[in-house]
Amino acid sequence: MDNFKIIVFTHKTIGVDSIGRLHLQDDTKADRLCSIKQKCALDELMYLSTCNRVEFLLVTPHTLDKTFLQKFFRAFGPDWQDSEIDWAVENAQTLEGEPAHEHLLEVASSLDSLVVGEREIITQVRNAFEMCKTLGLTGDLIRLVIKQTIETAKRVYTETNVARHPVSVVSLAYRKLKELNVKLDARFIIIGSGVTNTTFSKYLKKHGFTNFTVFNRTLANAQKLAADLNATAHSLNELKNYKGGFDVILTCTAASDSIITKAIYKTLVGTDNTKKIVIDLSVPNDLDAEVLNSFDINLIAVNNLQDIASANLKEREKELAGCKKIIGENISEFRQILKTRKVELAMSEVPKRVKEIHHTALNEVFAKEMSTLDQQSKDVLNKILSYVEKKYISMPMKMAKEILIDKI
Repeated sequence: MDNFKIIVFTHKTIGVDSIGRLHLQDDTKADRLCSIKQKCALDELMYLSTCNRVEFLLVTPHTLDKTFLQKFFRAFGPDWQDSEIDWAVENAQTLEGEPAHEHLLEVASSLDSLVVGEREIITQVRNAFEMCKTLGLTGDLIRLVIKQTIETAKRVYTETNVARHPVSVVSLAYRKLKELNVKLDARFIIIGSGVTNTTFSKYLKKHGFTNFTVFNRTLANAQKLAADLNATAHSLNELKNYKGGFDVILTCTAASDSIITKAIYKTLVGTDNTKKIVIDLSVPNDLDAEVLNSFDINLIAVNNLQDIASANLKEREKELAGCKKIIGENISEFRQILKTRKVELAMSEVPKRVKEIHHTALNEVFAKEMSTLDQQSKDVLNKILSYVEKKYISMPMKMAKEILIDKI
């Protein structure tokens, strides 16, 4: 297990916005990953990429020091500048052996996720493994690790309530929105196409909402989200002139100043005097405070979700001990799995060698004696030797697992 290692980037260390720098497009993924494995002389490689993390699972005897990481990220980003490689090296978290294994179990169990308790991460881990397996990047150790990781995560979700009260701004804000009984044909203006709004939009689409208009500073990113939602896309500069009406605004940008000023909101609302909903998940807020003083708005924002978040966090904390216990048990079980696998691999040559002895005995050592036997006698002798061969192969395997494993 000493050769099992992980290079980790998460929302906790580099922020969600920077995760995108480490995402690989589907059309380049195979070539880039195969190149990394070859140039860094890795035994195995797996690439896990989600909206809030990128992780590289490695099997290699190499130490993950600065020299290795520089070589690794030069292979990962062949067009990267030195400053980008330095950024990756400085921000990479590295784990080896059982700490790496424990981390992966926590990831798959969603204990380390942006949205704690969501089961989607299991599918993401499984799909990442299958993709890398298809490319010939993984081998026996990562196969065993992933199999046991998925089984552990399922136990966590089944035997604890960690998934019952997910704690995230998006899930809490959506829960608040549902309480307002918004109709499925409500008109949504979505401002910003980053991870938060993309995640929220998936909730909306999944639950039957269909009427979206997307605004973003970079039009191409707006168009990408709009394509997923079957919506129209506009540059953020066009927001001040938009007169298509709305029922709900969902906004989350990285702007340091208010995006929705009083003048812009007045244009957006037009002559419609009905109460609107604004979901503002930005920090600081995208909605200017003056708008709240001048218009009838039901505001859902980070600061007014704190009570719900705190209550859910307490519920989640009650489950953490149970989750950690399951993970600890599975780490111990995996030690035994590895021991068993070592025995199986060490003895995998036994059947081949026994067959060779069988063949040599009949065709070389006792060839002269065999020539004096009739066909029926030869057949009986072959049956006897084949029976002995099978028993000879199975018995050492059984004895090794029962006796030798504890000594490894």
